[in-house]
Amino acid sequence: MKTTIMKTNFKVLAVTAIFGLLLNSCSSDDTETLDAPVISGFEYGEGSTHSTDLVAYKGSDIHLEAVISAEAVVSSITLSIHAHDLTPGEDEVDWDFEQVFTDANYLVINPTFHEHVDIPNNIPVGEYHVELTVVDEQGNSTEIEGDLQILDSITISEASIDSTVVRGNDFHVEFMINAVNGIHNITVDFHAHGVTVGEGEVEWDYEEEFLDGYHEETEIEFHEHFDVPATAPAGEYHLSFVVEDEEGNTKTYESHIDITVE
Repeated sequence: MKTTIMKTNFKVLAVTAIFGLLLNSCSSDDTETLDAPVISGFEYGEGSTHSTDLVAYKGSDIHLEAVISAEAVVSSITLSIHAHDLTPGEDEVDWDFEQVFTDANYLVINPTFHEHVDIPNNIPVGEYHVELTVVDEQGNSTEIEGDLQILDSITISEASIDSTVVRGNDFHVEFMINAVNGIHNITVDFHAHGVTVGEGEVEWDYEEEFLDGYHEETEIEFHEHFDVPATAPAGEYHLSFVVEDEEGNTKTYESHIDITVE
């Protein structure tokens, strides 16, 4: 009788041990360590054309895209953009961008990252560092990085403006304009700097908008001649040229000219 009981107990222990091993095996499977996400095809550039040339423009946006291969479900995607030792100029500010993306379409296995980020109009031009970090639900993290050149959407160069003009004559202005979004208009404003209006003279302030020959152009030379009335008071005049593009961005070029009697 005792032997039978011992055999029965041994069978129970054996079954229990086997069941425990099976449970442990299942538990091990449930906590299997998966590989970290892989980021490929990371591209970025000017937003409106989905460019991949690593260049974007102030007042526009950046297109960014990447393919993410993940064995575990993605829990977050973080994008960071910051400057490389750039000093803000007058009316400019530092730009450090960071955003964590937890949209439902990203919290899956193998998502495709695609975003557009607006670039402020008041930041320094130059080189910016771009980082994309992907974290999965197991805590695995992968990062990819690169550099981006942010430029002015409008540039004015090679300016040539007469420094003096005798009243009753004209003076010439020319400079090159590059506007990636196309030129909307060019506004010219001339006004005096504290001159005294003498007898027979008339205060001269000049303003004009230029469209013909310039509207919608992306690269063109501005070349115009301006008549100075014979009655304009002599003295120093401030010249302002404002180029506005089709996106509403502006670039101003300023100069001075002396109007003389003879």
